[in-house]
Amino acid sequence: MAISPGSDAGFSSQKSTLSESPRTKKSILTEEETFYMNCRAAYLTVFKSSLENIISKDQLYLALQHAGRNPSQKTIDKYWTPQTAKLNFDDFCVILRKEKPISKVELLKSFKQLDVNDDGCISHTDLYKLLTKRGEKMTREEVNAVINLADVNADGKFDYIKFCKLYMTTNEQCLKTTLEKLEVDSKLRRQQFGSHIEGFPERDPSPVPKPSPRIMGKTDPETSSNKGDTRSPLLATSRKFKTSVSFTITMGANSNRNSKLTEPNSIKEWQCVRSKGCFFLEEDGEIISHQYRMHIAQRSMVYLTIKPLNLSQVEGKSSPWLSVDTALYILKENENQANPQLMCFTDLRNREVFGWTGELGPGTYWLIPSTTGCRLRKEIKPVTEEAQLVYRDETGELFLTKEFRSTLSDIFEIIDLDGNGLLSLEEYNFFELRTSGEKCDEDAWAVCRENFDTKKNELTRQGFMDLNLMEANDREGDPRDLWVTLLSMGYNKALELTEACPFVIDIYADKCKPRIKAVHMEPCSGQLEKAICKSVLNKGDAKVMDGYENIIVHTHKRDTWITSVIENKSDNKVIIHINNELSKNCTNNRGLNIFAVEVAPKSTMVCQHVMPLNERQEWLYNCVYSLIS
Repeated sequence: MAISPGSDAGFSSQKSTLSESPRTKKSILTEEETFYMNCRAAYLTVFKSSLENIISKDQLYLALQHAGRNPSQKTIDKYWTPQTAKLNFDDFCVILRKEKPISKVELLKSFKQLDVNDDGCISHTDLYKLLTKRGEKMTREEVNAVINLADVNADGKFDYIKFCKLYMTTNEQCLKTTLEKLEVDSKLRRQQFGSHIEGFPERDPSPVPKPSPRIMGKTDPETSSNKGDTRSPLLATSRKFKTSVSFTITMGANSNRNSKLTEPNSIKEWQCVRSKGCFFLEEDGEIISHQYRMHIAQRSMVYLTIKPLNLSQVEGKSSPWLSVDTALYILKENENQANPQLMCFTDLRNREVFGWTGELGPGTYWLIPSTTGCRLRKEIKPVTEEAQLVYRDETGELFLTKEFRSTLSDIFEIIDLDGNGLLSLEEYNFFELRTSGEKCDEDAWAVCRENFDTKKNELTRQGFMDLNLMEANDREGDPRDLWVTLLSMGYNKALELTEACPFVIDIYADKCKPRIKAVHMEPCSGQLEKAICKSVLNKGDAKVMDGYENIIVHTHKRDTWITSVIENKSDNKVIIHINNELSKNCTNNRGLNIFAVEVAPKSTMVCQHVMPLNERQEWLYNCVYSLIS
């Protein structure tokens, strides 16, 4: 609900009404992200992977066409010279930056030069001369194909205005189809094939929203553990394996009871800071969360913990997401900010609290929260009745229902990151970026402070309630925009928080007061993926594929879950088949017992996280990793 001054609806939501898919509108891509996504979409329409190379002029021409370009032979020859043997995906992106798609204005201008009567038409005779005699000449058959287009030809004339409209519409439709195919393919690869992550380029540390296509369903963790045929269709057929390695680990019931997370004896004398955050489950299985910078002024003993945030107001009753696993990776910022150094992670546990104790030197650190995705899963139970959000009294005045007010109060608790009972502009903007993809600027925030209850220039809980009531009034009681907010925050239509897990981070230091600030809301990939890989490579057991010394499977056993990482030191991509069918009382973050992953050359990737379905029972991890021929 981005706030804009200067109108009666000055504080109202800028969300569009998307009744058919309310979750989709909260994502706004940067220009660079849009360009990169379009490049990938076009490339993957022609090739199975962006790791494949273009090896012919025809492939280059086809890929450029799918990217909305209409390259001439001269253009193709410019990039595919007699010395060219292949072009890779990066080369393709460079070409697309140079070869801009033609605009409708440019297209119309070209045709208008031949429009002697200025009536939007060109005679077939003039058109034939133009296309066969000038520039890059077309053949008679190619010209006839244009002239025979029924929608743009009549009475011996070519209607170039209609043609330009048709051309642009076709281009847009091709791009849309290409992007939709990319979305579907990405879903299948993540859900069934587990391709190596190919993320967006690194960006500045500002809270920019990620795309959130809420389309895909996910497998029930209960049924995906060991029951029924959980093979992906892609892998259901027989495969030839070059070599295999296997891991078998037996974990006892309540294995976490041996954890040694204990508070330092003198912790009451230490200085403490707290911040909240939240994991949000996206429809494609990706998880995003707040990420933080922490500053330590002098060398100190530090005690860090992370745990799910309990929002239940009922004594003795806990929030259902308290079983979601959490972890915190601490990275030291250095001169090379693209490669911060992994210092530690919260590897000890006490019930739902995960923590770490140790010494940290002065400096700035990244705190990256993580959850495996084994328990934060796509909801499977259908909601039979939609909750009522607003109602009118006998006078016709609009009010928020008691249930909706309670939910808004919980949302306020989640987005009040510093826990001071008020929302700062920064805190509110994390909420705005999540729910609408927009930010509220200083001027709009000033208008908000003038019209809603605030303290110390920050929005109170009551002010937040009134802001939502105003939004409902602006829509004359239509709750669709309110549902955009709720669904974006992880709530279902019964006002149950099922696709998010709020958490709280506590940091204690004995020599100075730590400072912490949320700076991102990012996918749990990128730096986190690197950090997890490093920790597993440092602490896990390694097995080399027999006969393939450059392919290594690393497995790290923690008290609560097991993580496997595949390291590919070779110069070629590899495809690894994973079979968990012999595991017992287990669930993994992919929701499949059998799947495959593609690992890029000279890279490492997180293959899977595995947890027990029931911690009170013994669980057996038995996994076979096979190299596909």
